[in-house]
Amino acid sequence: MDIREARPDDQAAIREITKRSLESSYSLSPTTIEGAVEEWYGEERYEGKIADDGTLLLVSEVDGVVGFAEGVLVAEGGQADLLWLHVHPDHRGQGIGQELYEHTEQRLEEMGAEYLRGRVLADNQMGATFYEERGFEQVDDEHIEIDDDRYVEYIYSNAVSRQLRSLVTDDGRVVYVDRTDEEVGSDAPFNVVLEDPEGETHYGYFCTNCEQLANAMSANGRIKCASCGNTRKPTRWDASYL
Repeated sequence: MDIREARPDDQAAIREITKRSLESSYSLSPTTIEGAVEEWYGEERYEGKIADDGTLLLVSEVDGVVGFAEGVLVAEGGQADLLWLHVHPDHRGQGIGQELYEHTEQRLEEMGAEYLRGRVLADNQMGATFYEERGFEQVDDEHIEIDDDRYVEYIYSNAVSRQLRSLVTDDGRVVYVDRTDEEVGSDAPFNVVLEDPEGETHYGYFCTNCEQLANAMSANGRIKCASCGNTRKPTRWDASYL
């Protein structure tokens, strides 16, 4: 899988993915979907997005473009909005949405964002769940117009739980790195990793030296990162993390 910035020649693929994704995820009429695709990704509008320094448009390639994410920096040093994250229905369930989300989050941070907001139409429960699993909370709702019709859009924010970073494990689980909870390591700190954004269940540790999950415990109770060798000394409550 390759994630890169969108190019002018990606317009047709992005339009098709938007159309197929809306058909799969929303109860919108065909006319409304066609109007939305034209409004958001018509030739002139698309060229403007590509040229705008404050807009980020990333695509995911797997033998062609199969998904994309669009984000915009609303205020430098503050808020960024993740406007759309679409994966072609034929390629869902492969971790593409998570990869797009992580790359978009990182790039928006590099552009100056301190926290993100996500927007989901009210009837898209799958989209709402996606944000909630990553520590976002619903903070507002708005009415928006799509092809002259009004719809309710839920707004999610990670400002409250901004200290959490979501990761996907090798077996497909979503876990959460608590950036504010550090343990001393031989080369760099370890962050505590949680199974849920509420922090009720500990999963393990995250090595900040190589940015990999580190759950291997030695016989004497030390946590050692298998990727770089960074080691954390044990404490009396280590077992609760494993």
